[in-house]
Amino acid sequence: MDRRVATAGILAIAGAPLAVMTAVYTGYLFAQAKARDLWQSPLLVPHLLVQAVLAGAAALLLVSPEPELEWIIAAAAAAHLVLVAAEATTGHVTDHAALAVRELTRDRWFRAGLVLVAAALAAPWIGVAAAPLALAGLLAHEHAYVQAGQAVPLA
Repeated sequence: MDRRVATAGILAIAGAPLAVMTAVYTGYLFAQAKARDLWQSPLLVPHLLVQAVLAGAAALLLVSPEPELEWIIAAAAAAHLVLVAAEATTGHVTDHAALAVRELTRDRWFRAGLVLVAAALAAPWIGVAAAPLALAGLLAHEHAYVQAGQAVPLA
């Protein structure tokens, strides 16, 4: 067995539970900001879990270019885009949440993140090149998401 493949397998086995716990804990921390209505979404924890899968597969693809990882990236990118669309188009409980979503969808980082993650959908065809696209797309999306949640005045 190739040493890189063995290393990637060990990293995946060790990293998967840590990634799940980190995603769930991050959702818990966001939920503590009760005045930030955007972060009170029931989609937040599932979305963070999908993002953890996408980021983990992209990072592993850089270490060990395996075709299975390319398909995981494509599937996780598709799930991410579905969750983004759900967040952007569903009704929101409060006006502040709706205003924050409007801020989010108008943000240039948000749009850049969508384009980059959408490009990562082609992972099975573009290989390792999908990894930086996915990671940069997630970074842009998270920047926009945090900024949009804080853009709405508290009073």
